[in-house]
Amino acid sequence: MTLRTRITLLTLGLLFVLQLLIGGSVYGTLQFILYENLRRELVEASQTAQRLIREQGSLEGLPFTVYGQALWVPFPNPTASDILQGAAIPIAKSLALDGASLTLSEKALQEVLRLGGIYTETTLLRRDGAQVPLRLRAERIETEIAGIPQGPQLVILMVGRSTEGIRSTLADFARTYAATALLVLVFGGFLAFRLVRQTLEPLEWVAKKAEQMSAKPERLPELMGNNEVASLVKSLNRMLARLEAAWETQGRFLADASHELRTPITAILGHINYLLRRTQVSEQQRESLEIIKREAERMQKLVGDLLELSKTGGGWKVELGAVHLQTVLNEIQEEYSKSFEGQIEIEAPEDLWVLGDAERLHQVLANLVSNAIKAHARRVRLVVRDLDERVVLRVEDDGDGIPKEHLPHLFERFYRVDKARDRERGGSGLGLAIVRSIVEAHGGSVWVESEPGRGSVFSVSLRRARAPQTQLA
Repeated sequence: MTLRTRITLLTLGLLFVLQLLIGGSVYGTLQFILYENLRRELVEASQTAQRLIREQGSLEGLPFTVYGQALWVPFPNPTASDILQGAAIPIAKSLALDGASLTLSEKALQEVLRLGGIYTETTLLRRDGAQVPLRLRAERIETEIAGIPQGPQLVILMVGRSTEGIRSTLADFARTYAATALLVLVFGGFLAFRLVRQTLEPLEWVAKKAEQMSAKPERLPELMGNNEVASLVKSLNRMLARLEAAWETQGRFLADASHELRTPITAILGHINYLLRRTQVSEQQRESLEIIKREAERMQKLVGDLLELSKTGGGWKVELGAVHLQTVLNEIQEEYSKSFEGQIEIEAPEDLWVLGDAERLHQVLANLVSNAIKAHARRVRLVVRDLDERVVLRVEDDGDGIPKEHLPHLFERFYRVDKARDRERGGSGLGLAIVRSIVEAHGGSVWVESEPGRGSVFSVSLRRARAPQTQLA
């Protein structure tokens, strides 16, 4: 997942959580206000109902939106069971009830008798079968009843109002807020994506240029301003300048050291060859001279590899042109078949051309075939696959193979799979690094597949070229 996507999703997540918090807060506040207003209305309705009972002995004066009912308890200290069993006498109902009755559960009646008044939710079943959700205020009062001269009487007074309007208002708000929040989320996501993309474009440009630096080191264009991206570009350019200076110093050292070492090594080999061919030496002396000769040749190869490697500081100088691949393969086969006791086979189209430098490609193949022979291969196959725009050249062998853990480091400089054995074979650990450098200078790539005991396959990908037109004299 890209950084742009992660930031956009994080922004959307924060926006979604913020909307949930705002929506929940507004919904809770609105619900509290609506029910608080309803509570005040029920208090006013209860006061009005008490006045009507005292003055008229009925509740017909209540607004039609208020459901009211009064129960007269003609004896002191009643229980909830007494009231439910009919001991209480209904003395007044509001017009809104239309013949229906308000009821309370035994638990609610107990709370009314104990506390004096409660608020509760109930459902009114009307005569037409409709159910009306109510917010009910039930209270125990001592009041005079018109028409009953005995003085203050115990009355269970219930007044309520429908909560359908409140529920409808809350549902409408929830739907409206959800739709609005969805639109805000979509618009916010689009805006966040645009802003993040605009913000990260300079960083993506720097990342792209930095990636290109690995293939062709060039300074990044300096940006105007004093922002973070401009500072990053300046830091990268300073780092590149230091790397170039260090690379040039290393290249000069390798070149100078290689040139200085070549002359004494050549002289040593010359004198040793002279002693071995022109003088009479004992068997023990010959053995010592052979060891010196072998080590001098190994050092000569190492010096040669260092000299080649020093040339890559500014990139390999290759002269690209159409190269007939079959010709290069035939040269490799002829070169190694004389000293190699195994078989070198070629499997390639006859008329296939690649874009490259014939001398450097010969060097690449010679290095890979030489490594195969050193790995005790008895059969080496040079296989070419034509993939339209690309050509893949495979060097397959049945040698010792390479353990999996060494494969990622195989093309690093001075890396050896088995240091002791490679030293005996005359390896310097630079051959495959040179192969990779040459192949990359051709705009290609190289990789390896191998298992111990099953041999190795080195693959080189090159650009295909058109066959040059034959010029007639």
